[in-house]
Amino acid sequence: MPLLQITADDALCPRLHGSSAALQPALVRALSLPSCGGGPIVVMVHGYRYQPGHPTHCPHGSLLSLSGGCGSDGAISWPQHLGFGRGEANEGLALAFGWSARGSIWQAARSAGAAGTALARLVAALHRIAPTRPLHIIAHSLGCRVALSALAQSGPGTVNRLLLLAAAEFCTTARAALNSPAGTSAEILNVTSRENDLFDGLMEALMPPPRPGDRMLGHGSLSARNLVTLQLDHPGALRALRQHGYPIRPAARRICHWSPYSRPGIFHLYRSLLS
Repeated sequence: MPLLQITADDALCPRLHGSSAALQPALVRALSLPSCGGGPIVVMVHGYRYQPGHPTHCPHGSLLSLSGGCGSDGAISWPQHLGFGRGEANEGLALAFGWSARGSIWQAARSAGAAGTALARLVAALHRIAPTRPLHIIAHSLGCRVALSALAQSGPGTVNRLLLLAAAEFCTTARAALNSPAGTSAEILNVTSRENDLFDGLMEALMPPPRPGDRMLGHGSLSARNLVTLQLDHPGALRALRQHGYPIRPAARRICHWSPYSRPGIFHLYRSLLS
C-alpha cells in the first residue's frame, strides 16, 4: 500500500478517509510493508476548492489519487508523478491529506489554519512510529497555509523538507512557522512564478494581513537560512536546473495558479528532493 488517504475531521483530528478504522494501526502496517522499506514519508496537501467526500471535488479521487483524473491541471496525479505506486524497493509511503477547502476564500482560509492542527497531529503520530524516517510535506496554494500551520505546532526534527507551491500565505505567518521548533530544522523550498501574481494580488486584497503592508510568499521577499525561493519563470533558474539534469518547460501562460505542479518536467525535481 504505497498510498494512504487521510482526512482532517471536524474535531481537527486526522482519520482514514472513508473508514472508521483506527489510524495508528494503519500507519504502522503501511510503514512495515516491504515496498515502503526505508523510503521517506511524503505528505501531500491540496489547495482551494477541494472537499474530501465531495462527488466531484474530492482530492482523493483526483490529484491526490494514484490515477489522477480527467487530465486537467487539477487532475494531475501527485503520488504517481512523485514515483509512488510502482512497486519499487524503498519506495516510501505517500499520505494524501484532505481537508475542507470549499466555500468562500475566507471560509477556506480559516479551515486551512484549523486543518493545520490535524496535520500536526498526523506528523506527531508518524514521528512516534518512525522517528528516524524522513518526513516531507508538499503543498499547494492554501494547502501551504495548512502545512505552515502544522509546522508551527510540531516538535523539533519532525519535518525534514517542506515544498511550498504558489503558497497562499503571508510572509509574517510563514516567518513565525520557520522560527518554530520544527521550522528551524526543516528545509523549505518556496516555489513561485510571476504567473501567480494575479492570485497573490487577490489574496493580499481580500485577506487581512498579519501586519500592514505584508506580502504573499510568492513575492520572494522572505529570507531565512533554511529557505530557498525558486522562481519558475526566471530564465536563469530554468537554465541552471537544465544544466543539472532537470529540464523544465518554460511558462506557457501568462496567468496560471497551477504552474508549480502542472509544468512539464517539474515533478522530476520534486521527486529528487523528496526521495
